[in-house]
Amino acid sequence: MVYEYPVITHKREELINITDMVNESIIKSRVKNGVCIVFTTHTTAAITINENADPDVKTDIIKFLNEKIPLNHGFKHLEGNSDAHIKSSLFGCSQQIIINDGKPLLGIWQGIYFCEFDGPRNRRIYIKILEG
Repeated sequence: MVYEYPVITHKREELINITDMVNESIIKSRVKNGVCIVFTTHTTAAITINENADPDVKTDIIKFLNEKIPLNHGFKHLEGNSDAHIKSSLFGCSQQIIINDGKPLLGIWQGIYFCEFDGPRNRRIYIKILEG
């Protein structure tokens, strides 16, 4: 079973906590032990796992990326969003999370994030739960 969720972004670049969507999918699946795959089909977005306690971490990540991969770098891509494609490639379009006792196996400070690099947009994520 694949679970599909909309993600509506409001800024050009932002990290949105989607941990609750993952938890909901695991509960719906009734899988106690296995693997959860979180995936996005967008080439200017990504999925990552990082700290969810201090919101400054999200701000720092975006600030650092923009210093290293600026929007106006003279890229040739006609849409003008090559920086977003590069950032997406660096982070990746999916994450795998171990399911243990019906819960995602995450560290105490970890959350799962949808990374928007070319918003605002209406996006989608897909969550696949594998038993075993």
